[in-house]
Amino acid sequence: MKMKAVRYYAPLDIRYEEVNVKEPAEGEVLVKVEAALTCGTDVKTFRRGHPLLIKETPSGFGHEFSGTICKLGEGVKNFEVGDRVVAANSAPCGECFFCERGEENLCENLYLLNGAYAQYITIPRLIVEKNLLKIPDDMPFAHAAFSEPLANVVHGIERTPIKPGDTVGIIGIGPIGLMFARLAKLKGARVIAMGRNPLKLKAARDFAHADEIIDLKKYPDPKDFVLSLTEGGRGLDVAVECVGLPEIWEQMFNLVRRGGTVHLFGGCSSGTSVNIDTRRIHYDEVNVVSVFHHTPKYFREALRLISTGEVEVEKLITKTMQMKYAKKALELHKNGEVIKVLLEN
Repeated sequence: MKMKAVRYYAPLDIRYEEVNVKEPAEGEVLVKVEAALTCGTDVKTFRRGHPLLIKETPSGFGHEFSGTICKLGEGVKNFEVGDRVVAANSAPCGECFFCERGEENLCENLYLLNGAYAQYITIPRLIVEKNLLKIPDDMPFAHAAFSEPLANVVHGIERTPIKPGDTVGIIGIGPIGLMFARLAKLKGARVIAMGRNPLKLKAARDFAHADEIIDLKKYPDPKDFVLSLTEGGRGLDVAVECVGLPEIWEQMFNLVRRGGTVHLFGGCSSGTSVNIDTRRIHYDEVNVVSVFHHTPKYFREALRLISTGEVEVEKLITKTMQMKYAKKALELHKNGEVIKVLLEN
């Protein structure tokens, strides 16, 4: 059986070509991809590769998707052909040091799935068992595909001490930052969203319902403006970085109040470092939080938030394209011309 799929060969070199469909082995399922989304991680991988996602080339590409089960491997339980499903891009082993301590996102044997930019994708046994979920009959496939990126944010928001009435500032309002802002609002926070892209600044209001929007083109150093929006000019209760740049990490410590929390949510390049005034952390009791990835618990909660309409993820889809134009879609994403592109076969 043949299919069309996007294959990664090298940085900036992805090709839409005909390949063999991997038949599902024992415990696996074959899913017809109904909806796939562009993602910041995929854009980074497209530009410069990825040591975890791309271990050999050519490789499948893409990891945010949903679809319909069209074939079951031997021994698969709880699923049937025709089920509408969404799969996470990973599953923890459940047996290592970290899994035994409930820190499944740090699993030493975390299996990562790639290959959603295709007509079909084979879901490995461990993901079938732990992170393959049926979706409601009335949920569009495009909505369900947001479950994986939202799961990361659900993890982040749960680890962040946000109380009703707190003022939360977020720098970096790509899809992840926008979803973080939306969840902060759901926790009862007053949200200040900061970014540079007009499309995303609009989404900060329309999707995230942020209380204040700051255009960083006008305020490249937002410290004074942000402080003026907080009680007594003391600073944010919570400052969240969703960019992944060391210089922005450093900037966050200028925005938070004494006893507040800095959440470094954006992942920086390996080997980079930051300079932080240690006085702020010790004498001002500034808390520092950072989280990685998600767990089965957060993946399920993400799907629930989408199904209830509490997070209207469809507002983040700003363009729909055919799968064969995935390279163009990634370029649009990279250039900030879209928030998310929905790719369909």
